[in-house]
Amino acid sequence: MTLKERITQDMKDAMRSGDKERLGSIRMLQAAIKQREVDERIALDDTQVLAVVEKMIKQRREAIAQFEAGGRADLVAKEAAEAALLQAYLPEQLSQTEVEVLVAAAVSESGASSVKDMGKVMALVKARAAGRADMAAVSALIKSKLSAAG
Repeated sequence: MTLKERITQDMKDAMRSGDKERLGSIRMLQAAIKQREVDERIALDDTQVLAVVEKMIKQRREAIAQFEAGGRADLVAKEAAEAALLQAYLPEQLSQTEVEVLVAAAVSESGASSVKDMGKVMALVKARAAGRADMAAVSALIKSKLSAAG
């Protein structure tokens, strides 16, 4: 079963169970996927659907930070619930040790020696960790490794 099929099945299950919040979040995800398919005139595969899910999770995290700053606990809870639901569609996350090994391998493979080479390393890691690691944390790790090296 593809990821899109799983999302559609989850939407049907949410409809049957009457879970309005879950249904709304899944419909929003499906709308984002459909929008990208229409914009790019393609049918998204699982990797591209994962990218849409990751983008939506990132948006939720940013919104949570904004709502916390504004003292809107009700909206923080709503965004956190949506982020948790979206997180379920991502593959199992890599451990910190696995991420460090992946970054070290990418640094040596790309021959990166300074922060200027960060793009090369990031591209390698992103391809290997697709959906399985927080790219903001990976970016910070790469930056610290390359700063120490350079």
